[in-house]
Amino acid sequence: MRVILDTNVLVSALLTAGGVPARLLDAWFEGRYELLTSESQLEELRLVTRHPKVRRYIEPAIAGGLVNDLRHFAELLTELPDVDVSEDPADNFLLAMAEAGKADYLATGDKRDVLSLRRHGPTRIVTAKRLLEIVQR
Repeated sequence: MRVILDTNVLVSALLTAGGVPARLLDAWFEGRYELLTSESQLEELRLVTRHPKVRRYIEPAIAGGLVNDLRHFAELLTELPDVDVSEDPADNFLLAMAEAGKADYLATGDKRDVLSLRRHGPTRIVTAKRLLEIVQR
């Protein structure tokens, strides 16, 4: 199963040990699914985790460790198509990743924009909780 975790899911995993997003990352480390990422996402993750409001809760070394794990162990998508579907243009790179990586699922906490699409091509867009249920079967 090929999966994309929205950056908000990755940040949530760092913020709440034992929460649904953290358990999703654990499932990836256990080999339950193949995780897809891109340079765009890694850069977004670096920027978000360096923001002063977030940095109070996430140690830079922990955030950097996740970026390194993603770079070395996830599938790094390098050629992303142009996609202009989301109400929020900043989310279009996730949909481009879904296309380029032929993702089965995109898990997000963005209820208003990305999640409301429900599907992008063959990629199902679901909550982190729903994806955890799927990978734990």
